[in-house]
Amino acid sequence: MRILVVEDDRKVARFIGRALEEAGYAVDQARTGTEGLTLAADRVHDLVILDVLLPEMNGFQVLRAMRQQEIKTPVLLLTARDTVEDKVRGLDSGADDYLTKPFAVEEMLARVRALLRRGESAQPALLKVDRLVLDPATRTVCRDGNRIELTIREYALLEYFMRHPGQVLTRTMIAEHVWNYNFDTMTNVIDVYVNYLRKKIDSGPGPRLLHAVRGVGYVLKAET
Repeated sequence: MRILVVEDDRKVARFIGRALEEAGYAVDQARTGTEGLTLAADRVHDLVILDVLLPEMNGFQVLRAMRQQEIKTPVLLLTARDTVEDKVRGLDSGADDYLTKPFAVEEMLARVRALLRRGESAQPALLKVDRLVLDPATRTVCRDGNRIELTIREYALLEYFMRHPGQVLTRTMIAEHVWNYNFDTMTNVIDVYVNYLRKKIDSGPGPRLLHAVRGVGYVLKAET
């Protein structure tokens, strides 16, 4: 899952970004409303966390512009204001949820999970490829009934593959969805993590699932 954080306070932005990355999300950040709207228009994000008090365009203006452009990405609005009028204005502008500063990181992450679940309502609760099963609700992975322990980054990588079974994913696509816009695609980090993942999910009996596509990227599918 990829989240865009639009927050001009660097300390707050670092706090939010670090918490999200530790929870396994890929994070992009913008410092102004204009930059946030530009990144949101790419439509590659699963959620936008949007501050209200921003330079160039405030959060309400960004929200209205997003909805006018039919950008339907869920938005969690952040503000230091705790008035009914501001909450109503935010929700009427197109926000999906509202969080008042200061907030506990546990509450923010719970609201993030809730909003992401809404976007997954049309998708199956469990992700399955052959006998490999991933449960997004509990963040657990099993193959043939055996639990597989993954690091946060390995889990994020596998979840991306399992949401696109049979589709060849390029290194650029993987970098953008599992890491962030600033990731250096010229490094071999993606190949290293794919190899880590392959050793864990393809080490036992049964068909290999994670395949390299020479010169392109990788694909998750059962061998036939």
